[in-house]
Amino acid sequence: LLDAPGESPLDAARRELAEETGFAAHRWDLLVDIALSPGFTDEAVRVFAARDLYPVDRPDPEHEEADLELHFVPVDEAVAMVLRGDIVNATAVSGILALAATRSAGLPPRSPDTAWPDRPQAFARTRAELGN
Repeated sequence: LLDAPGESPLDAARRELAEETGFAAHRWDLLVDIALSPGFTDEAVRVFAARDLYPVDRPDPEHEEADLELHFVPVDEAVAMVLRGDIVNATAVSGILALAATRSAGLPPRSPDTAWPDRPQAFARTRAELGN
């Protein structure tokens, strides 16, 4: 969630990974950018692959994070779960299928620092205006 003014998408991904899972990653790849409702909102998502995970201190979980359960599954199983309808979250589906596609086609992922012209700005701007 890009809710801190000036925070890079990669730094936001690092923060979210630690907050939601208690892990950090030695390596990050950019998988896909998604415009969720083009024409209606600036809401967009940048999906990263966090690789070579290691545990870190997790801040006290809040709200929806408190009830999260982690499940590690092989990529092929995650793809099967998408195709069966077990995973339906649009962001997760896009990330899983993008990871599988880059692997099967032998395509290199993009750098996590790739420019993002469609980066959403409204939420962080509103938080800054409210002093949050």
